[in-house]
Amino acid sequence: MLDVERIRQDFPVLSRTVYGKPLVYLDNAATSQKPRSVIQALVDYYERYNSNVHRGVHALSMEATEAQEAARAKVARFIGSPTAENIIFTRNTTESLNLVANSWARQRLKSGDEIVLTEMEHHSNLVPWQQVARATGAALRFIPVTEQGVLDLSQLDTIINERTKLVSIVHMSNVLGTINPVAVIGKAAKRVGAKFVLDGAQSVPHMPVEVNALDCDFLAFSSHKMLGPTGIGVLYVRESLLNEVEPFLTGGEMVKQVYYDRATWADAPMRYEAGTPNIADAIALGAAVDYLVALGMENVHRHETELTQHALRAFDSLEDVTTYGPRDPKVRGGIVSFYYERVHPHDLGTFLDREGIAIRTGHHCAMPLVRKLGVPATARASFYLYNTKAEVDFLVDAVGRAIRFFDRAPAAARKQS
Repeated sequence: MLDVERIRQDFPVLSRTVYGKPLVYLDNAATSQKPRSVIQALVDYYERYNSNVHRGVHALSMEATEAQEAARAKVARFIGSPTAENIIFTRNTTESLNLVANSWARQRLKSGDEIVLTEMEHHSNLVPWQQVARATGAALRFIPVTEQGVLDLSQLDTIINERTKLVSIVHMSNVLGTINPVAVIGKAAKRVGAKFVLDGAQSVPHMPVEVNALDCDFLAFSSHKMLGPTGIGVLYVRESLLNEVEPFLTGGEMVKQVYYDRATWADAPMRYEAGTPNIADAIALGAAVDYLVALGMENVHRHETELTQHALRAFDSLEDVTTYGPRDPKVRGGIVSFYYERVHPHDLGTFLDREGIAIRTGHHCAMPLVRKLGVPATARASFYLYNTKAEVDFLVDAVGRAIRFFDRAPAAARKQS
């Protein structure tokens, strides 16, 4: 069990007010808040040992190098990677997926090959593969989503076949909250010799994720969604594939030998991290990992599951409000997207903001999925380890008040909004 009230004291921003109301932060799928230990890690780096890393012989450089590589090792242990060399620091999940698309897939796919995705992908795990397909002549195929918000695997052995060279899927949907059966899909990919890519942006921060258990070839995720700073992400690469991935960027620090007419690359992971890296944020990501490990990811996931079930039951009390995604807590993470036909989600989000409640509205960078739901947009509340059932109740009560407010508004005003 998490001591949520104690945890909340670690997050300075949660004590502030918005428009004179206590902040209720429910936009964690977009970015999480940061505990003092993460903020202090940034301050310590800049105040005590700010320096460039690798090859420096002075004390500050060696301290910075040691701290950054210690953070890499923490990330490796956090996801069960057998070695820290498999961990490449990027800017975010989007860059990690683009690295796989541009530095592995483009060189190996050809006309007649197939890339398998799902109908619930974030744009970051859709658009790069569209570009690869356009460049190579490969075709995209999609595992469909049912009305219940889960993947329809009834035709999986047809969709994933001998032409499939790569399967790239979201572990947990940022719209539906669905936790996909990635182990099952991964086994189907392995049966035909396809590489298996996981978008872990919404899963790694919220539940235990072990790369060996999932048998994935690539895993991408972001620091800022897991209590860490913005501007740093992670790509895990299976060890046997490290030398198959071409460098995405070239230049300083990623080389072994350079001549006027050629160059050779450094060993992984440095061959993929050209130029001065994001040192401070890598170190602070390590502090975020420390914080999550101390709490226990099983405890984090259990807490969020309870909040989600509480939210779904509470939303059931609001007439004509539709929530999306599965009801089964075993396949549902801490995200609730909802829609009320007579109030546009942007208007609803603005009303809630004036109550101090931060949610997300729109298509959540998953436009094809929201279009499939048959709505222009949704409102989305997303939970994390510092949220409470009282905050969920306040959200649902405020949504009810917003509905009553807009339903009383003149028809012309509603149309204009």
